[in-house]
Amino acid sequence: MAHPVNPVTDLRDWLERAAQIGELQRITLPVSPVEEMSAVTYLAARQGVSPAVLFESPDAPSGFRHLWNLFGPSVARTAITLEADPDLPVMALIRQTKEKLRQGIDPREVPRTEAPIFQNSLTGDQIDLNALPIPRHWPRDGGLYAGTADAVFTRDPDNGAMNIGTYRMMIQGKRQVGLSMAPGKDALRHIHRAWEKGTALPVAAAWGIDPLLMVAGSQSLPPGASEYAFAGGIKGQPVEVVRAATSDLLIPARAEVVIEGLIHPHATRAEGPFGEFTGYYGYQDRHAPLIEVTALHYRHRPVLTNALMADFPSNEQGAFFSTIRSAKIWNDLDKLGIQGICGVYCPPAAAGAFGMVVISLEQKYAGHAAQVLALAASVPGGAYITKWIVAVDSDVDPSDMNQVLWAMATRATPADDIDILRNTRGSPLDPAQNPPEKRFFGSKALINACKDYRVLHSFPARTLLRQSVYEQVAARWAEYGFSGPVPAVCGFEPEASAPGDR
Repeated sequence: MAHPVNPVTDLRDWLERAAQIGELQRITLPVSPVEEMSAVTYLAARQGVSPAVLFESPDAPSGFRHLWNLFGPSVARTAITLEADPDLPVMALIRQTKEKLRQGIDPREVPRTEAPIFQNSLTGDQIDLNALPIPRHWPRDGGLYAGTADAVFTRDPDNGAMNIGTYRMMIQGKRQVGLSMAPGKDALRHIHRAWEKGTALPVAAAWGIDPLLMVAGSQSLPPGASEYAFAGGIKGQPVEVVRAATSDLLIPARAEVVIEGLIHPHATRAEGPFGEFTGYYGYQDRHAPLIEVTALHYRHRPVLTNALMADFPSNEQGAFFSTIRSAKIWNDLDKLGIQGICGVYCPPAAAGAFGMVVISLEQKYAGHAAQVLALAASVPGGAYITKWIVAVDSDVDPSDMNQVLWAMATRATPADDIDILRNTRGSPLDPAQNPPEKRFFGSKALINACKDYRVLHSFPARTLLRQSVYEQVAARWAEYGFSGPVPAVCGFEPEASAPGDR
C-alpha cells in the first residue's frame, strides 16, 4: 500500500488516514456519552485490531461527534500521528521518532480568516457547557469530562513563554470548568505565579485536536521549551496557530473545539475522582483551579476527542507514550554520550508505558550495564514514576517481552543483579504507595539482565540461526503459506561456527 507523504493537516485528515488502513470504526447509532461510549471503547480495544471509534449520531447537539480510542494499542495509528509509515515495526518507529526529537520547528501564525476553529463562536452568557454532549467515562467519576484527549494553553506570567499541557477537565457549570494537574506541571506553576501577582491567568483548551498535539502536551519538556516546536519537528513543518479571541494565547487554527477563559486568583473547586491511566480511580482534587469560560469556538460538525484511561490494552495513552517515552529516554542517553545503546522500549502494558523501561546495549566496558540502568532512572524522560528498569544485551529485542523475560530468567541472578533506588520521583496516582501522602515519592528496581561482563567471552553460547539460513527461509516465507512480515531477529550465529562447515 502506498502511504501519504504529506504531513497530517488536522484531525479530519488523520481520520481519513486511519480509515485508509482499516483502523476506523464509524458508529451512526445513538450512543449515550454517559458511560456507554466508554464501554464500547473499552471492549473495542480488546479486539485483534483495535480501531479508533467515531460516534457520529446525526441527532447530537450542534452536530457534535465523538472520537475515542485515538491510539489504543495501535502502533500503526501512533505511526500516522508521528508522521511515519504505519507499517513500521515498533523499534524502527522508536528510532525514527528519536531522530525527529532532535529538531524543533516553531509554529506559524495565520489570520483568523484562515482558521476553521472560528466557524462558530459563542461568548459570555451564550455559552452553556451543560447543553453539550460531554461524556462520563467511569461510574465513579466525579462528573462529566470534556478535557481528556486535549491540549491546554497558558503563558508564563513572568516571561510570556507558552506552554501546552494535557490535563483532565471536568465540567463544573454552564461556564465553569475544573482543571486538574499534578504538582510540578508548568500550567500549575503559571497559575500560582499569576495568583501571587494578584491577577487572573488567561487559559485556552482545545477539546478536539490533531492527536499530535495531545502527544506534545503530555510530554514533560524543560521549562520554556515549546510544545508547538516539538510537534512541528515531528511533523516536519510548522503547526498553524491563530491568536485567541480574548487573550494573546496562540491556539491551533484547525482545532475542532476550543474554550477560552480566565482563572481568577485563588478560584478553585473540588474535582474528581477520575478513572486514570493506572487502571484505578485517581485522587479527588479538592482545590482544582476553576476556569471561567469566556468564549467557545467550534467547527461545523465538530469532533470531541476523548482519551479513555484504563488497564491495557484499553488505555488510550499506552501505544503513543510507549513510542515517545522510549525515544526520549534513548535521546537523553545519547546526549550524555552513552555508547552502545541498541534500543529502548517502554512497554505499553506497564500502566500506560510509565511503569517499566527496557534497554538493550552492547556492553563495551565493565560497569556499562549498571551505568545505563542508573542513568535511565534519572534522565528527564525516565525519572517520573518508572518502577522497573531492565538492561538486556544487544541480541535481545527490548520490545519483545518474551525475549526480555528469557534474558531475566537466564542472565540475571536476583541476589547480585537487582539494585533499588529509594525516594525517587513518584506520582499521586500510584495506588501501590500507601498511605496516599507517600505517593509523591517512589522507588525503582534496576535489573541487570545482561550477560556477566566478567565472563562475557566464556558465557554459554546462545542458540542462534545462521544469517544465510534465515535469509533462505525469509525468501520463501509466503511460499510456505505464512502471511505477514517475516519475524525479525537481533543476532545470528557466525557462518563458520557450525560443525558441518569445519
